[in-house]
Amino acid sequence: MADLSNPIASFIVSEIRRARGAAGMTQEAFGRAAGYTASHVSSVENGTRALTIDFIHGADRGLNTGGLFERMIEELGRPSWFVPWLDAERTATQLRCFQPSLIPGLLQTQDYARAVIRCDDRLSEEEVDRRLVERMDRQEVLTRKDPPHFIAVIAESVIRRAGEDFRDIMAGQIKHLISLAERPNISVHILPDEISMHVGLTGPFSLTCAGHQWLAEMENQLGGTVVDQDDDVDTLMSRWETVRNEALPRRQSVELMKEVVDSWT
Repeated sequence: MADLSNPIASFIVSEIRRARGAAGMTQEAFGRAAGYTASHVSSVENGTRALTIDFIHGADRGLNTGGLFERMIEELGRPSWFVPWLDAERTATQLRCFQPSLIPGLLQTQDYARAVIRCDDRLSEEEVDRRLVERMDRQEVLTRKDPPHFIAVIAESVIRRAGEDFRDIMAGQIKHLISLAERPNISVHILPDEISMHVGLTGPFSLTCAGHQWLAEMENQLGGTVVDQDDDVDTLMSRWETVRNEALPRRQSVELMKEVVDSWT
């Protein structure tokens, strides 16, 4: 997952604010046209709420720019969708992640991450290497001074997905998870396969909190979507509580991971 740097985010916010002023629109009037409350607009403009692609679409619509701000994103940053997620992740005090299909990026070993990235056969080896470096760099958030409290819920099928050609990599990955789970700021919980139906089957998602502001991110085949609308974040928080409550406790999860690795030897 790629992102735009904070200076670029600040620049685009300032351009939206300037365009709003030039159009003679108050924050309330602009919000109505863009589909947001005045308080939401104010929070984005003063930097206390993340700028998302949905907000940019709203700004383009409300100011009738013909897609100007979205084109600015495409020119100034690699992704076609704006991702403030990494900036939020870097300053987070709490992180939550549910993954029904892969080990979360923050917990991946280099070998596992490379294998996952290589699944996209359109990527050159140079692009694979670049994305791998970015993913490994992200993990520094967990070892920084005063790191966030990170809780991950991972489906059991994820740790059991290991064909003969992938087993060594998966064994190394699970041992890494066990090691990480020993850190006081990291909890890894396994959602047992016997829980066959649960709300998490609709897909992976992550939540982050810096201060009192929660932000969510949902992954999909084209990259991801940042969610900052309060009602939507509340929905994902509720779903998080559901999958977390279905998962095994921390110690039992570690024991299950050990059993999986031992079964391959």
